[in-house]
Amino acid sequence: MQVTNTLTEGLKREFNVVLPAEDLASRLTTELVTMKDKVRINGFRPGKVPVEHLRRVYGRQVMADVVQNLVNESTRKIIEDNSIKLALEPKIVFPEDQETVEAAISGKGGLEYKVQMEILPKIEIKDYAGIAVTREVASVADKEVDESVQRMADQSRPFVDRAESEKSKSGDRVTIDFVGMIDGVPFEGGTGNDIPVVIGSGQFIPGFEEQLINVGHGDTVIVSATFPAEYSAAHLAGKAATFNTVIKKIEAPGEAKIDDDFAKTFGFEALDKLKDAVRSNIAREYEAVARSKTKRALLDALDGQYEFELPPALVEQEFNGIWNQVMGEMQQSGKTFADEDTTEEAAREEYLGIAKRRVRLGLVLGEIGETAKVDVTDEEISRGVMDRARQFPGQEKMVWDFYRQNPQALAEIRAPLFEDKVVDHILAGVKVTEKTVTREELMKQDDEDAPAKGKASKSKAKAKKD
Repeated sequence: MQVTNTLTEGLKREFNVVLPAEDLASRLTTELVTMKDKVRINGFRPGKVPVEHLRRVYGRQVMADVVQNLVNESTRKIIEDNSIKLALEPKIVFPEDQETVEAAISGKGGLEYKVQMEILPKIEIKDYAGIAVTREVASVADKEVDESVQRMADQSRPFVDRAESEKSKSGDRVTIDFVGMIDGVPFEGGTGNDIPVVIGSGQFIPGFEEQLINVGHGDTVIVSATFPAEYSAAHLAGKAATFNTVIKKIEAPGEAKIDDDFAKTFGFEALDKLKDAVRSNIAREYEAVARSKTKRALLDALDGQYEFELPPALVEQEFNGIWNQVMGEMQQSGKTFADEDTTEEAAREEYLGIAKRRVRLGLVLGEIGETAKVDVTDEEISRGVMDRARQFPGQEKMVWDFYRQNPQALAEIRAPLFEDKVVDHILAGVKVTEKTVTREELMKQDDEDAPAKGKASKSKAKAKKD
């Protein structure tokens, strides 16, 4: 095997590899000799099949495996001998002349091919001790706990039938059939039967529920309402519609008692225990939001510290992932770049910048994690797979088996776990100042995450936060 470095340009490397015919023939003979003790062929005793006979019967098939194995071995040797850290898997470029490849597979010639690689840049870890970030802290007020418990009570409150002579009121649950029409024509998804609607809950589009007040059992009413401009179904967004609605049942809300018995319906022995659990849940939500904002501030600071060449293939891969998501969301919403006050060219440039930021930060975090010997344990990965499986009730085993049998999918579980552990490692070495804020301040998005004029807003904000 002969290996020649033919290209060293930035992060691109290319090697020319020659597998001489005699090397291929020698490896083929070795494989056939090993094979003759295992193969069973009619007319020959076990282990007595002549190698030449095996060459005639299986030579081409075995040679194909030999070539593939030698290609893999040569690639590994190139990586090891040159201490290469790959950005992506190498690309093997065989000769376009199929006769040359055919000659090698047939055992009549050697093979010459190219191995193209993109390597990771060398990153010098900078001192991040001077970085300062703010961690917002919000306490859970009793009022928030009470409001949350009240919502739980409202959602679980009993409803009782109103008398036939009674009209519906705000807060009542009305069961309806309806047929929606736009310009007198029924539209897709606009028909419903036995649909319960709590008047005032905001379950339906604006203006719909209010028109169900003061109706009686068996009444037929025409409800007029307009779909919001930002409605998820593009063919309905901003459209005025009418709904032929039949009132089938009217129920008045019963009393929602918030006491120990109420708490027991949720599995708690007393009301104070339920409130403690609610408080803990809200606190965890606040902690998650605070961590997300602190992490974003840290990543912004790190991003400002580093500037180095990025592997083009990694950037392209990241950009394609973002762009496909953006285009899918725009197609679903029916919006165009003009609706977002931008152009496709400007949007591409914007998202390319986001892709570069992601790749740069990913490489920096990876280098810091490797230097600090940050590791994700098998137990942590297993917990991550279990958490993912719980998102698919009834299909847990299928999800578990999928991840366990697919290393690439398992790597998608490991990646965010590794990133979080690296972030924790860095935060332990920077100055973190706690700032007490209100719930509203904590939940408020930073200006940089708000939809910006001239940009595909929601997707951009989501991409930049990552």
